[in-house]
Amino acid sequence: MDLSKIKTLIDFVGRSNITELTVTEKDVTVRIFRASQGQEAAAEPEQEAGSTTSLGNDAGTDTPSRHEKTYVVKAPVFGVLHRTPAPGELPFVTIGDEVEEGQTLFIIEAMKVFNTIAAPRSGRITHLTEIDDGEVETGDLLAEIA
Repeated sequence: MDLSKIKTLIDFVGRSNITELTVTEKDVTVRIFRASQGQEAAAEPEQEAGSTTSLGNDAGTDTPSRHEKTYVVKAPVFGVLHRTPAPGELPFVTIGDEVEEGQTLFIIEAMKVFNTIAAPRSGRITHLTEIDDGEVETGDLLAEIA
């Protein structure tokens, strides 16, 4: 299967409501998938903020209350996690950064497709994975936002 056919299939999946497409031609099978709208930054609230990494108290920084929820950002797909936009550049976010809803946190490269992982809500990064340019599995913890 040539590259132009694969690009056409990727464009088709991107424009349609299809979340997964598998095409076999001769001895080559291509599987194209994308996260559904609700899974782009698979976020799940945890019950207590006490389970996150503590940042310590900086002057002028509010400590989250015990009743404030922490949101967990999990990997929506298997692939190679990139914490920076390009090699040698600064990471998208670091622990303690304030982020806005929709802000890019990571990129996961799966089958030469770069999937942007965005913040599901505004808040402060309290935990980040140590993985950079390494493989992550679907559902792996990437970050926590308080």
